[in-house]
Amino acid sequence: MDDAELAFASIEEVGKLFRNRKLSPVELAKLMLARIERLNPKLNAYITATAERALTQAKKAESELFAPRGRKGHRDRGPLHGIPISLKDNIYTAGIRTTAGSKILKDFVPPNDASVVAQLKNAGAVLLGKTNMHEFAYGVTSNNPHYGPVRNPWDLSRIPGGSSGGSAAAVAAGLCYGSIGTDTGGSIRIPASLCGIVGLKPTWGRISCEGIVPLSPALDCAGPLARTVGDVATLTGILYSRVGREPNMARASTLLADARKFCLGIPRQLFFDALSSEVRSAFDTAMRELCRAGVATKDISVPLLDETEDAGNNIAWTEAALYHQQQGYSPARAAEYGEDVRSRLEMGGKVAAVDYLRALEIQTQFIQQLHLVLAEADVDAMVFPSTAIEAPRFDQETIRIGTHEYPARALLLRHNRPANLAGVPAVSIPCGFTRSGLPIGLQIMAGVSSELVLLRIAKVFERSQPQHRRPPI
Repeated sequence: MDDAELAFASIEEVGKLFRNRKLSPVELAKLMLARIERLNPKLNAYITATAERALTQAKKAESELFAPRGRKGHRDRGPLHGIPISLKDNIYTAGIRTTAGSKILKDFVPPNDASVVAQLKNAGAVLLGKTNMHEFAYGVTSNNPHYGPVRNPWDLSRIPGGSSGGSAAAVAAGLCYGSIGTDTGGSIRIPASLCGIVGLKPTWGRISCEGIVPLSPALDCAGPLARTVGDVATLTGILYSRVGREPNMARASTLLADARKFCLGIPRQLFFDALSSEVRSAFDTAMRELCRAGVATKDISVPLLDETEDAGNNIAWTEAALYHQQQGYSPARAAEYGEDVRSRLEMGGKVAAVDYLRALEIQTQFIQQLHLVLAEADVDAMVFPSTAIEAPRFDQETIRIGTHEYPARALLLRHNRPANLAGVPAVSIPCGFTRSGLPIGLQIMAGVSSELVLLRIAKVFERSQPQHRRPPI
């Protein structure tokens, strides 16, 4: 396996190389750091690279893994031991600055690690650095006014999505083997879709957000991005708060399932009202592949879907404005925000109490209706395009579909708000490319704590239509 192949290998493949003594964690860390040094100036995926720490962690992993079995010093911490990863820069890292993509926090160095970081360290992961993002996680472009825009590795003139755009670009370009991002209205799934990788938004609360700069605590989730379903399952298994006898998703065997056991519901409203022709074509092809694999599908209708966007916006706007006021950032330091984030925070301060309470009421009703539909229709999950469009150019604020012009931001968000509002898990997986070579994503969404079901269905699709392309960068 040459260096280029190694950079795009799976976590499982790298782990086998380590344990067969065919590759050392230090060698791999050096390869990743060299790729970051060479390619990050083009992509701007990392705000802070932690080369010295990464090599120290890699040396520790190597000493533990390579010590003779049964001898003092040998330790195998599991599938992430020695694996180079990255973290979105709103996740606290003790002794490493955590900017949240903002000018306000440009010199902030947390005294402690976020819970997810402590879990990853205990699992032996090697931290390569902190990834660029939309300022304060409040946007979908990752066009950062303070640290520069993150660029999509499939086309540098296009956005990678956001707010976890740096994480997605780094994973897609082979600059790490996985990353942890956050998702409040699609901020993991949107960049996963636009960058051609896998991204999971878990059930609200099942992966800790302690030690993460919040956007909207009622909607925020932390979750993994990686190149394969198996790698996302590995990362999820390390971070997921399991209850009782729930299986460990980090074990590859847990993803194996008979495709004929699954039935997917296709909600024809909202998700199909405005789609680019190439996204629609890729979705139809994906459905045919899933049916050939043995998965059943049926059309379903979910009440209140059309109200999720406004409800999600009113909750997020209000909670974001409150947090920034409590921290003394807004409006006192208004000049230090990028224009788009500042305007959203100002908007949040103007949401009427009755509108916020109505949004909470819709949230409660939508959760009830969603689970009722899943049960009565006897479907395991819902399936629809991850985003209505492929990655737009940085200068594209509107997109024409048919005879109508739509705001690009709205087209990226509208398919993703429902999962956050309901607090349910959803995963975006690659399902094809446009004629110009841009990735397209397929989203699968299920009921509370159904991550394993989602990942098993996603694995079925991944086996039926494996993605072998690499970004031209």
